[in-house]
Amino acid sequence: MTEPAHLDGNMLGGPLAELFTVDLSAATGRCEGCGRVGPMAGLRVYCQAPGLVGRCPACSRVMLRLVRTPDRAWLDLRGTSYLAVPMPPP
Repeated sequence: MTEPAHLDGNMLGGPLAELFTVDLSAATGRCEGCGRVGPMAGLRVYCQAPGLVGRCPACSRVMLRLVRTPDRAWLDLRGTSYLAVPMPPP
């Protein structure tokens, strides 16, 4: 049996939790390409690159790139029009 080419966007929860205090997999993002709005957990995540690449499930445009080195992390959201992050009540 072959492995799937992409993983579910839920797997971004752990790596992004290292950068943010909120769970960004529960955030809602809008694709810059097709305008689809949906949870970041719904992205198709590819791990074959030197980092993680999250693509829109509707049009396959890259919405998120996350690259880690031992002392730094780069998060690129250029393909995302906005990111709405649910926050806990104060």
